[in-house]
Amino acid sequence: MSPLARPSAWFGRLPVVTRLVLAVAVTMSLVLTGTAGLVYWRVQAALDRQLHDDLTAYQHGLDRAVRAGTALPPGPSGSHYQVLDTRGHVLKSSHAVRHRALLTAAEVRSAAHGHAVRRDIGALLPITPDTLRLHAKRVRAGGRTRIVVAAVQRGHRDEALRELLAQLAIASGLTLLAASYVGYRTARAALRPVERYRSGAATLADGTHHLRLDVPTDRDDEITRLGHTLNRMLDRLEASAARERRFVADASHELRTPLSLLRAEVDVALHRPRSAGELTETLRSVDAEVQRLIDLSNALLDLEELGGTDHITRAPVGLADLVGTAVAPHVRTAERAGRALTVDAADTTVAVDARWLVPAIGNLVDNALRHGRGTVRLTAAVRDGRLRLDVTDEGPGFPPEFLPRAFDRFARAEASRTGEGSGLGLAFVQAVATAHGGTVRAENTGRGTEVALDLPC
Repeated sequence: MSPLARPSAWFGRLPVVTRLVLAVAVTMSLVLTGTAGLVYWRVQAALDRQLHDDLTAYQHGLDRAVRAGTALPPGPSGSHYQVLDTRGHVLKSSHAVRHRALLTAAEVRSAAHGHAVRRDIGALLPITPDTLRLHAKRVRAGGRTRIVVAAVQRGHRDEALRELLAQLAIASGLTLLAASYVGYRTARAALRPVERYRSGAATLADGTHHLRLDVPTDRDDEITRLGHTLNRMLDRLEASAARERRFVADASHELRTPLSLLRAEVDVALHRPRSAGELTETLRSVDAEVQRLIDLSNALLDLEELGGTDHITRAPVGLADLVGTAVAPHVRTAERAGRALTVDAADTTVAVDARWLVPAIGNLVDNALRHGRGTVRLTAAVRDGRLRLDVTDEGPGFPPEFLPRAFDRFARAEASRTGEGSGLGLAFVQAVATAHGGTVRAENTGRGTEVALDLPC
């Protein structure tokens, strides 16, 4: 791992609140440092400008007095002067710096050659006494070369800057602490709903049903949208768990009867010796029950697959071809029963999922042939972007008490569960309609039964 990657990995392992507070603290430190630096620079520049003006004015006064041979003028408070020859010997000096060499030998030579010398004596930090700022120039007086040194004390300037540094440090420290605290409280407040959502979602592991997170309805920020997304996820998990429980309940409930019949057939066959004809009849009965189990299992699996599909796959398909494919397996059944099966499908194209719609139409036709009477009519037309499929027969219709639950799983008009059919046909049709965003209804007409599918296409 590279040296740069190690701090990044360490930072990524910290709690989110800690990372946010650190980010705020670092950012505020940079901002405060930059602001304090700017303030310090502006104040220092102003103080230095004032000090330079005082020193320049004092230097000019000394130069004029040396050239004229008159008494040297007094300078500002705390000012000093020296007049040197070209070898650095002090000719005249203020009392405070009489025995102090303000210029080095190299500076004396530089000034003697006509270069101006500017220098600070002493430092801002650590605190040193007698801090000065000096300016030295060469001056011609009476045919001789003199070096005039003017110096002013920097005590007030340095004291002001040190006080400014202390105040900036205190103000920056307090501001950083306040910003970090506000950042911490803000981060905790912002992430509190996330923690609430997490703890609420965690109760799913305890088997809690109908769980909904408390998401405010009067806001639309990122956390609120996260809450709505989690609620949708919880709804899907709840629906998935409900489908699983329903599948297990339906399977255990409906498979019990054919399995019991199978066990009874086998027990009777094993009870005493049987002839070849009796064994053949028993095997036929067992085969019928096995086929019923297969059909029931396939129907349950189809319902679960359809109910768990978020999006069906629509594709353009000819309506007449779609209906013809669905009806074809039932034509011979109608002929054997001596019944008419008519189809009236519009010559148009619809966008549906044929994989699911074909067996749904087949279930409706099969129910009409199995439980109805007379002619079975199927009409299919498209109006205003919607597909309308009607299957009618001329039978007695559904019992009135059966109509409200006609599309429930395993709902049958007859009470016996050993009768023909699994009771899943109409439930499958409703699942297909719902997956397409449509509806299905069943009603008794004066001439028989009508089941209608209404789907967007």
